[in-house]
Amino acid sequence: MGALGPYRDTSEQESGKQLTKTVFTTDIPGFIGSGRPPFDARSIHELVAEQARRAPHAPAVTCGGQTLTYQQLNARANLLAERLRAAGMAPEDVVGVLVRRSPELVVALLAVLIAGGAYLGLEPDDPRSRHELLLEDAGVGMVIVEDGLRDRVPDTVVAVGEGSPSDRPTAEPAALDLPCDPDRLAYVSYTSGSTGEPKGVGVPHRAVDRLVRGADWMEIHSDDVFFHIAPVAFDASTLEIWAPLVNGCRLVVFPPGAITLEEVARTVRAERVTVLLLTTGLFHQMVSSHPEAFAGVRHVLTGGDVASPSHVERLLTGYPGLVFTNGYGPTENTTYTTCWTSDTLAARRSVPIGRPISGTRVAVLDSDLQPVPAGECGELYAAGAGLARGYLGRPAATAERFVPDPFGTEPGARMYRTGDLVRWTADGTLEFVGRADDQVKVQGYRAEPRAVEAELERLAEVRHAVVLPQADPAGGTRLLGYVVPTDPDPSHAIGLGLRLRQELRAGLPGYLIPWAILIRPELPLNRNGKIDRRALPTATRVPRNVANEFVAPLTTVQLRLVELWGELLGVEPVGVDDDFFDLGGHSLLATELLVAVEREFGVDIPAQTLYLSPTVAELATALAVRLQAAGLDGPPEPAAGGPREGQSR
Repeated sequence: MGALGPYRDTSEQESGKQLTKTVFTTDIPGFIGSGRPPFDARSIHELVAEQARRAPHAPAVTCGGQTLTYQQLNARANLLAERLRAAGMAPEDVVGVLVRRSPELVVALLAVLIAGGAYLGLEPDDPRSRHELLLEDAGVGMVIVEDGLRDRVPDTVVAVGEGSPSDRPTAEPAALDLPCDPDRLAYVSYTSGSTGEPKGVGVPHRAVDRLVRGADWMEIHSDDVFFHIAPVAFDASTLEIWAPLVNGCRLVVFPPGAITLEEVARTVRAERVTVLLLTTGLFHQMVSSHPEAFAGVRHVLTGGDVASPSHVERLLTGYPGLVFTNGYGPTENTTYTTCWTSDTLAARRSVPIGRPISGTRVAVLDSDLQPVPAGECGELYAAGAGLARGYLGRPAATAERFVPDPFGTEPGARMYRTGDLVRWTADGTLEFVGRADDQVKVQGYRAEPRAVEAELERLAEVRHAVVLPQADPAGGTRLLGYVVPTDPDPSHAIGLGLRLRQELRAGLPGYLIPWAILIRPELPLNRNGKIDRRALPTATRVPRNVANEFVAPLTTVQLRLVELWGELLGVEPVGVDDDFFDLGGHSLLATELLVAVEREFGVDIPAQTLYLSPTVAELATALAVRLQAAGLDGPPEPAAGGPREGQSR
């Protein structure tokens, strides 16, 4: 394909605006992209310190009315870095960070990098056993922890307070005398594996630098305002946090607490966010329910799942000139591998995942590692500066996925097997086809159902388990479990699904808990003696799976709410004291419920009301107040002759 060198393709005209794309050619057969950024790699904290010297008083981080300038951010991070080193931290140590979304979280992450370590983000809502598992697996001996979360940290590690806004250096702290090595580990992000054991992906500074600096798929302006909402354990936070800070922009951190679409929209508009990254599920919900949130945004990014063409088209039609990016990438290649950036979807039947970003090479190969022709399906392989080191302490797993690059020109070159099936389209962009294995996205997180199966089969009452993905009413994916109990007595199966879900909650994050667990006397087998997953029955309604006693609805409002909850959650019967979130609800389904409530009753209910009043009885009381304030007596009575459509008999 010729010698290495970029060319500018300006032939494509979209909605009257010429979008310039950069495509790198290479003489490596089958690969597209340079694999090398157009600059020398640098450490992330070095780049942030450079911004602090360039514009010390510029705002760096804002959250809930609190702002840190670049000078304050860098100074506080250096102070905390000194405390980490004094507490015994050594270069390349992995340090846990258990801090809610706040300026202190950003200070903690930066401090770990300054001190020469790599951070491991821990989710405050995960159970303590999950924290213990990850800390032990990563060999963590020290955790930066928020005061109110100290009980989540095991006694086997050193707990270091994250500091407070009152901490002020008496003088500019001296930078630690550590070489700024871009090949040093920057962070560890965990992804589940098919064995049920989490795997820690080790990402170096070089890989982050290639993502956030000199991007050829987006423009970053010094006056841009970015938005951080993703969990710090999720690799989307890498782009959210470090892209603005290494480029001198302002980072808005969404305040801690429940994420509601209403509050996200309010914060984005109030803070004048200009670059907004939303995971695919959240993006779909925001476009559907709060399109006004995008009014001041100039660039919207999404990723993490398959983007809906109708939602993208609705956004771009509503805001002409807004630029949209659909990004694709596994954690193992640092957030984004390919990106499709445009200001119109035109007549496309799907949203492309685009071309490799700067510093990345990709190839679509068959089972013999040979390039497949355009239009044919193959597995996507990635190479270049974005590759992670591999999986911490798991050489076999690393060797399985990070394979020798037969097309590489450098000794020891590697490429990553993504496990994703894609095809090149006629216009030279990639189209996502599906997973080569059964990995799925649940509430924006990457999940492997077989990992949940492994957790179920560790429980004493389970002989065999199968977990399958299923579409949920919000347009996302949920997990459905099937279990054969160890005790064949049918009387022992009563309440077993509920007990198993409760046991799983002690060790798994919420998105991995199956929506329901169905008890089966046996699992169907195919003629090869393997479990026939396709023969397992699907479920649209399951028995209520909460521990509190059932209380029937008494009022008309309660009756209508019970019906709505049952239809949306697929649970019956629903009692008035049942908690929406205990029944399997989550933030995206909450939005669907509130839209249905407004359509049914003619008044809107703020999302915060549902989070504060999550039972039917509580919501009915709040709804009655809203109806009275609106001068309405209440909803119309049910039609005579029986229950309404969708109500259980």
